[in-house]
Amino acid sequence: MLEIIKAIFFGIVEGITEWLPISSTGHMILLNEIVKLDVSKDFYDMFQVVIQLGAIIAVVILFWKQIFPFKKKKDKICVDKNIISLWGKIIVACVPAAIIGILFDEVFEKLFYNYVCVALALIIFGILFIVIENKNKKTKINSLSELTYNTVLLIGVFQLIAAIFPGTSRSGATIVGALLLGVSRTVAAEFTFFLAIPVMFGASLLKLLKFSFAFTGIELTILLVGMFVAFLTSMFIIKFLMGYIKKHDFKVFGYYRIILGFIVLLYAFFQAL
Repeated sequence: MLEIIKAIFFGIVEGITEWLPISSTGHMILLNEIVKLDVSKDFYDMFQVVIQLGAIIAVVILFWKQIFPFKKKKDKICVDKNIISLWGKIIVACVPAAIIGILFDEVFEKLFYNYVCVALALIIFGILFIVIENKNKKTKINSLSELTYNTVLLIGVFQLIAAIFPGTSRSGATIVGALLLGVSRTVAAEFTFFLAIPVMFGASLLKLLKFSFAFTGIELTILLVGMFVAFLTSMFIIKFLMGYIKKHDFKVFGYYRIILGFIVLLYAFFQAL
């Protein structure tokens, strides 16, 4: 029962931090030190990725009309060309991170998945959010249809940074990249949500295959509870974020990242003593 309660905490943290640009990795590291799951290392490595599926299902449900290209009109199935075009751009933006992630995922994890690297990524991208927002007075792209293939490919390169350096935050990296390219906050956030769908499904599938679906009963329960709670939390957080950025900028998340980065550094320092 205690492990189920812990899984609920992990689901809440995942649902909040996956969509706010504050790094789910940094929060998961701290949470696992405070509320450590009594599971094998192999299961936990898989769990912290696959729990994201709950968050992704929330995106699919909330934005179904914007991402599902097949519409029924007068007993006929029609295809929305704009949505097909959007998916083409999403796939293009996924290419850089997909190629590098598949080839070097374990290498990057061994090299950079540590307190110092995560903390530095939190701080550096926190500073970038503040600097970019201070200069970001005008936007050139104010709708998803205005995104070009060149623009989304560049956004995909920023997502690649998150794939290499844990703590960068996938949503944080893509939003920073989009803002730098003149994309409005709303479009940057929405495209980040959509970009997460194939990325997270792909990453989760890879982790499940590596784990060989070898679950015990309690492990499967922990995973399902974590995913379900992440789903419920994400439903609320996504709605909150889309409402928030209509009136506010991302600087508050930059300040939060910097503070969290220094907390992680301090924690690492005291752990080393």
